[in-house]
Amino acid sequence: MALYRAAGGKRTYAAVAADVGVTGETLRSWVRQADELAGRGCGGEAVEGRDEELARLRAEIGRLRKAEREWELEREILRRAAAYFAREVK
Repeated sequence: MALYRAAGGKRTYAAVAADVGVTGETLRSWVRQADELAGRGCGGEAVEGRDEELARLRAEIGRLRKAEREWELEREILRRAAAYFAREVK
């Protein structure tokens, strides 16, 4: 696929596929599949799915960062409590 894309459309699938040792149709299907996975396919469904996934992941990151701040506060409280009780025991 990289060889085909590097040619910038100046070489056909068949020409690049012959260099690699596969059929032109096989290379064409690989390129098409890679484009769909990357969201560059013909249909907008892959792009919308990717955008929805990106929005969901960003929301999840925000939620995790908030939880991390809360856990850090809890750890600090526990650290101070442990230090206090360690001094009291001595």
